[in-house]
Amino acid sequence: MPPGQYVMRKLPHITALFWAIKILATTLGETAGDYFAQTLGLGTLLSAILLLAVFLVAVTIQLRASRFHPALFWTVVVLTSTAGTTISDFINYTSHLGQATGALILGTGLAVVLVIWWRSGQTLDVENVATLTGEVLFWTAVVFSNSLGTSTGDYLAGGLGMGLRPAALLLTAAMLVLLGAHYFTGINSTVLFWIAFILTRPWGAVVGNILSKSRDHGGLDWGNAGASAVLVAALVVLVGYQTLDTYRNPLEPLPVPLNRHTGRPQRPNGDLITVTPA
Repeated sequence: MPPGQYVMRKLPHITALFWAIKILATTLGETAGDYFAQTLGLGTLLSAILLLAVFLVAVTIQLRASRFHPALFWTVVVLTSTAGTTISDFINYTSHLGQATGALILGTGLAVVLVIWWRSGQTLDVENVATLTGEVLFWTAVVFSNSLGTSTGDYLAGGLGMGLRPAALLLTAAMLVLLGAHYFTGINSTVLFWIAFILTRPWGAVVGNILSKSRDHGGLDWGNAGASAVLVAALVVLVGYQTLDTYRNPLEPLPVPLNRHTGRPQRPNGDLITVTPA
């Protein structure tokens, strides 16, 4: 590593392990969100408020952290997914706007966030986010994408009358197409990342419903609590593995971030370290 100042990474590398944990986290978000709103009887509005409050506490801790901590990072992702489920359900059902309208509202919100992110001069390459502004925009986009994913999954399975399992097969095929595009085309990797990031949420929503819903509705009838317990166990195993791997192979730091438009130094989101000449 050349001499100079660097910033400790706050976000993980985008690998197969990242996507495996992301899918588990978003699937857990679907079942856990339904558990709060339906099983505990809190309703979508109260659940959304409660889960957003918990998310804000967790994301504040994440933003103040000095470097990447897998357990903290994925806790925030799960909370965005759980809150996203209740936000989507509130818009679609409690407010009676419908699944298509809900998806349109949330999709527009996500597009606005991404445009603001791009115009801010921050990198959209998640692996290389090294500024506080960039990380705040990242988490804002995650909340919108996870809420949008719930609406999209519900619309495919219910609004279009596809059913849970056909919707899951369709979304799995879409993810395989994106995987092929990543390896065999020259499509921008950042564009593919955000499309995949959005699609994993409806995929997780549909799979979560398959695990929790009754057999009459095409599910396995595990219930929200049972499905959530299984997903939490799997998530703990994978996050534990990532924590151990990160301890053994620390993530390499990033150069001090510069604004893409002005070239001016930006406020870093992690600890600064200085590499001196050997």
